[in-house]
Amino acid sequence: MSIRPRRSVLYMSGANSRSLEKAQNLKVDSLIFDLEDAVAPEQKVVAREKVSNALDSFDYSHREKVIRINTIDSVWGKADLAAALSSKVDAILLPKVESADTVKEVGAMMDQADPKRRIALWAMIETPLGVLNVQSIATSSPRLDCLVMGTSDLIKDLHARSTQDRGPILVSLHLCLLAARAHGLSILDGVHVDLKDLPGLKAVAMQGRNMGFDGKTVIHPNQIDIVNEVFSPSPVEVEQARLIVRAWQEALDEGKGVCVVNGKLVEKLHVDEANRILSLTRAIAGQQDY
Repeated sequence: MSIRPRRSVLYMSGANSRSLEKAQNLKVDSLIFDLEDAVAPEQKVVAREKVSNALDSFDYSHREKVIRINTIDSVWGKADLAAALSSKVDAILLPKVESADTVKEVGAMMDQADPKRRIALWAMIETPLGVLNVQSIATSSPRLDCLVMGTSDLIKDLHARSTQDRGPILVSLHLCLLAARAHGLSILDGVHVDLKDLPGLKAVAMQGRNMGFDGKTVIHPNQIDIVNEVFSPSPVEVEQARLIVRAWQEALDEGKGVCVVNGKLVEKLHVDEANRILSLTRAIAGQQDY
């Protein structure tokens, strides 16, 4: 089982040269070079050039590199896509995805320009229509690899209030999680916008981890360590996973289909999860420059 850690995923404005350089040394799993919301209209073209230059010039090591382009039907979208496809990038993030047709359209463009499918597609789900259509979006393209929740925009469009328990958007989060898991996609929780509220960040990160998200998008380096900690298997989880895998193998060797670990019945479903935890742990450990 091969897993790519996506515990922490940092948005960076493509117009901010200092952030683009600093990201080389951040303990983050993935980087989103943002050409959309974080860039003013008059800076869009310059930001595109800065991102391309940064990807050519800087060493981001193992960090997954993702470019969030502007919507494909905007005045910048197609040029953003072309620049991203010619850069050293791992994935392209589509904002405000509301239908499978959008992903199919961009996927077809990518198939023509990148026929070997080197670059993946990510889709942001950040509107009510996007949530309602997430099932078809999740099956829209072989390139699609990850769903990203845009919770701030979703709260705005719902006319909801931002609460500590995130009650107003829990249904949306669960629907998107179901679609991602049903179709083998990764899924990332939305950002925590209060940069000073680190306890609050940890609480919502734990909520997302308990729900089943793979990681969380962040907007400032001071949020990275907390999110990495929450979305990493704990030492207790790792030891328990090792015990389960070992006991299961011993049971198989004895011709048994179940076993007991610490007084709890273990079946294959528990072994699958244990193997996932161990694979994730190995992948995190392999990121030596952290």
